[in-house]
Formats: sequence, structure tokens, C-alpha cells
Amino acid sequence: MSQSKSTAIHREWLSAAGPLNIPMTNDYLFRAILQRNNRVLKGLICSLLHLDKDAVDSVVINNPIILGESINNKTFFLDISITLNNHTLINLEMQVINEHNWPERSLSYLCRTFDNLNSGDEYSSVKPAIQIGLLNFTLFPEYPEFYSTYQFLNAKNYTKYSDKLRLCVLNLTRIDLADEEDKRYHLDLWASLFKAVTWEELKMISKQDELINEASATAFQLSQEEMIRLQCQAREDYYRRQRSVQHMLDTQENTIKNQEQMINGQKEIINNQEEMINDQKVMIDSQAEMINNQEEMINNQKETIKKQNTDIEKDKMTIQNLTDENTLLQKQLADALEQLKKNK
Repeated sequence: MSQSKSTAIHREWLSAAGPLNIPMTNDYLFRAILQRNNRVLKGLICSLLHLDKDAVDSVVINNPIILGESINNKTFFLDISITLNNHTLINLEMQVINEHNWPERSLSYLCRTFDNLNSGDEYSSVKPAIQIGLLNFTLFPEYPEFYSTYQFLNAKNYTKYSDKLRLCVLNLTRIDLADEEDKRYHLDLWASLFKAVTWEELKMISKQDELINEASATAFQLSQEEMIRLQCQAREDYYRRQRSVQHMLDTQENTIKNQEQMINGQKEIINNQEEMINDQKVMIDSQAEMINNQEEMINNQKETIKKQNTDIEKDKMTIQNLTDENTLLQKQLADALEQLKKNK
């Protein structure tokens, strides 16, 4: 680019106003900025890893693309492969849409990056690998954080297994949770840069950091290059289609969840009804047993009454016999007395 054209673009950048024609979260623009401006790449890496600038000698993109060349979803690498200080391998990606697979996806990137030994190399010479995701969503809604670092630790005593593997997540939606260390390394400013929606916002943020100002100017310059702008717009079209598909999937997932909840609720009602029916059966059986016991008791009482009636009849006959005998004896006694009177 000629000096005069560069100067003209710089003047246009200084006077730029209104909404951004390409969001700063556009993954093609993100890659283009870092590929076009190595100072910006170095500054972002320093902020993400909380490193002082003097600690970084070199930052190299291992999988560059030809900026402006036509791409498709099969040939465009979303993730950026970076070598830091000719030693540490970094996998960097801007992820706008929550496809609900980031933990698995980032682990896949990390393992692929860590598998860097050549034939014959000692295992101890394997290079450290870091996967960094800049996410435009909260990965774990129950545990929101601005910047998270994950490493392999002993689950019992938290002993670090190795410092050669690391996962980092920058949540662009929760800048409010940035801590003092994040702010010391201007990580909150970088996040604000990516979330900006107007040129005025970018300029306000740029005043606070030289490299962020360079990133903003580079973004403006790239947006003026037609071929790059077209590729960025193609990515925005892709995002819209993906959002539509993701919205449909989320809607279907919510519908399925609601149906499952309804089914589970109906199952619970059925289980309660079955339990109630079983309780009623137990109660009916208990009542039937009670009735049987009562019937048996009544029959026993009837037998007792019948026996008592039989005994009463026998007693009546005995009394009647005794009465008849008593009457006979009385008559015999009276006759005997009468006879005595006559004999006198």
C-alpha cells in the first residue's frame, strides 16, 4: 500500500463514525487483524497470558491464510495456530455462537496442538500447549467468569499434573467480572474492543492502550479492502444461518425438554395413582379380612347361642320333669296323710 493511500485511510479512520460495518467478533476479521499486525498479535497474547511485553520475543502464526482469497467452511480454519517464543504452541479461536460443544471442541484443539513430537523426539521435549477461546457466551452459566484458566490437577489434593497443558476462556459477555489482574494486563479493554459496536466506542477504548489503538486502526484499514470486506460479510452470512439453525435446534431441544417434563409429570401422576390403587387394594383386602373375621365371629356366636338354646331346652325339660316328680310326690304325700287320718 502506498504512503499516500495509507495516509488517506488513516485520516478516514480518525473521522470514522457510526456503527461498525463488520463486528469485531467476526472470526475472519479477527484472524486478519492478528495476521496483518504482529504487534497487535503480540499485545493480545501478552494480555491473555498475563505476560509482560519483555517476556515475549516472537509470536508467529503457523497457519496463515491469503487475506481476501475466497474461502468456504471446509477450507477456512477457524482456529489460529501460534508459536510463542519458538517454544509454546497456542491455539486461539474467536467463537461467536454457542454450539454447546465448546469443552469437547477446545479439548480436541488442545490435544491436537499438544501432539507435536516428531519421530525420535524425547517425550520430555514436548512443547507446552495452550488453547484460548474468546467466547461471546457464558460457557458455564452456573459459574460465570470473565477469564478462566483450566489445568490438569489431582482431584483429591489439587497437585498439578503438568504445566504443559492449559485451557483458557475469555467470556466477552461478562467484562463486569474482570478482576484486578485482568485489568492490569488490559484484558478488559481487549474484550471491550471486541464487543464495541460503533467507531466512536473503538476510539474511546483505543485512547487507553496503544496496541488496542493499532488493532482498531488495522480493523478499519482491513474493512476498506473490498476482498477482505466481502469475506467478512460472507462470514456474517454464515453466522446468521448458523444462528437460525442453532435457534431451531435450541427450540427443538426446549420442546423435547418440555415434553420430557410433561411425560415425567404424567408418569409421576400414574405412579401416584397406582400407589393409591395399591393402597386402596390393601385397604379393601384388610376390610375383607375384617368382614370375614366378623362373619366368623357371628357364626361362632350363632353356634354358641344355638348351643345355649339347646341347653336351655334341656334345662326346661329337666325342670318340667322335676316339677312333675314334685307334683307326684306331693300327691302321694297328701294321699299318705289322708290315709293316716282315716286309720286313726
